[in-house]
Amino acid sequence: MFEKIKEILIDEMNIEPEKIVPETELITGLGMNSLELADLIVMCEDRFGIVFEDEDLASLLTLGDVASYIEAHV
Repeated sequence: MFEKIKEILIDEMNIEPEKIVPETELITGLGMNSLELADLIVMCEDRFGIVFEDEDLASLLTLGDVASYIEAHV
């Protein structure tokens, strides 16, 4: 799952591959703002056919968190 998220970040958001590891924090590690974070969530929802619950979004701090959330909800 993480590799698929990595593809989205590289292809759609132009993030440098060396910055993308499971421990990377979305905001401080990748420098994402709230709009970019929302874009990532929508792209993941579309690609994986899931819906991120609003109350769960605050707990998604790292790329690994996002991957685990998707794996648990696919």
